[in-house]
Order: sequence, then structure tokens, then C-alpha cells
Amino acid sequence: MHETITIKTDDGTCPAHVFKPSGAGPWPGVLFYMDGIGMRPALFPMGERLAAAGYYVLLPDVFYRAGAYTAPDPTQLFGDPATRAAWFTKIREHAQPEMIMRDTRAFLDHLRAATSHDRFGTTGYCMGGRLSLTAAGTYPTEIAAAAAYHPGGLVTDQPDSPHLLAPKIKAVVYVGGASEDASFTDEQSRALDQALTAAGVDHTVETYPARHGWVPSDTPAHDPAQAERHWETLLALFERTLKR
Repeated sequence: MHETITIKTDDGTCPAHVFKPSGAGPWPGVLFYMDGIGMRPALFPMGERLAAAGYYVLLPDVFYRAGAYTAPDPTQLFGDPATRAAWFTKIREHAQPEMIMRDTRAFLDHLRAATSHDRFGTTGYCMGGRLSLTAAGTYPTEIAAAAAYHPGGLVTDQPDSPHLLAPKIKAVVYVGGASEDASFTDEQSRALDQALTAAGVDHTVETYPARHGWVPSDTPAHDPAQAERHWETLLALFERTLKR
């Protein structure tokens, strides 16, 4: 079941998509952070697949502060630097991580009310992968599992770098990087792994033989085999942490 809702946040009203399993609940809750391309139909089958596996899935449009928009064509966004620069210039000021972490308080409250659970899973793609790990460090008592696929910006020299939150994380963490990804290099992958290890976080950090953006079906980097492997690791993570 797929429905659209709105969630009241500190900064406004966030449109969101909800995906529910068939049958009677309550079900474990999952917060799905979209990628930097924005809300679009290609994300909906992903929410539906998670729901079919037995989860109540919340997919919020974290770009809502920018107003109504049409997500750019992924092929053009990936292939044309001018299109990419214009899009992220438009979105960046409206979707800073600290803003979305404020919103996440409302997202988690919605999941709590909808599922009667107190701990949840998160997953995210590209930009959403950074948000997933940041949420795990920001709301450690509520995030039981955090996944990030082809994420970017997990290790930076800025004070809000997600890897610096490792000592606060209590979730089980899974990170699947891309072998072709300037935003998450082998060096950054090692640094993240070291930070999580030093903090005693139960985690896996590995690299898929794929390009950045391989999971959503509408990107030019989409890799069906590696996307399927992503589903195997994601569902195993949630099975282990949310259905106990």
C-alpha cells in the first residue's frame, strides 16, 4: 500500500510517501532518505519492496523547503556539469544536514505513532546515505540500524562530518560504497571504518564494483546485479536488528 501524507516539521510541512505491508500491523519502521536527484517515481518501487518485506516505510521529500519542483532527468544530471551545478545550487541552501536532522525528529515521531515501536531502521542513497549515518549519531537511542549505499561526504574535514559522530552511534551500521566514486574514496572508506571500529560500532564497510548511483533504476549508473546485492544486505541488516 502506497499513500502520500504530510508531516509537520519545525520549519514547515513536508510531503512524504508511506509504504505499508499487506495484512495487520504493527510493523517495524524504516526511514528512507532519498538521494540528491529528488523525489520521483523511481524511488517508489524501492519503498514498495521494503514494505513487502514487512516494514512500514516513510520516504519524506527532504527538499520541501525549496518549494514545488520537478526532479531533473538523472541521465542529464549525471552527464552535464552545468545541469548538475544548477540543480545543487538550487537545492543546497534548502537541504542542509542540520535542517534535515531537525526534520528527522518529526519523522521518527511519525514512525513511533504509526508502528508502536521505539527503535527504527534508516537507509539512504547518495546524499541520503550521509543523512542515514548522521541520523544514527544524532538520534542514537532511536536508530537501531543505519544503512548507506553509494554515499558521499561521510568523511570530510568539516565539523559536521558523519564519521565524527561514530562515538555516539549505537546502531548496527552497513555502508556500501561504489568503486567509482570521487565522493567516497578508498581512503575515506578506510577512515570511516577506523572511526567506527575505534568507537566499538558493530559495522560493515565494503565497496561494490559499481558506479556512484547504482541502486535507483533510473540512473545511468544503475547496475541490476549490484542493486540486487544491495537488497540482500539491506534486508539482512533489518532482519537482524528490527525483527528481533
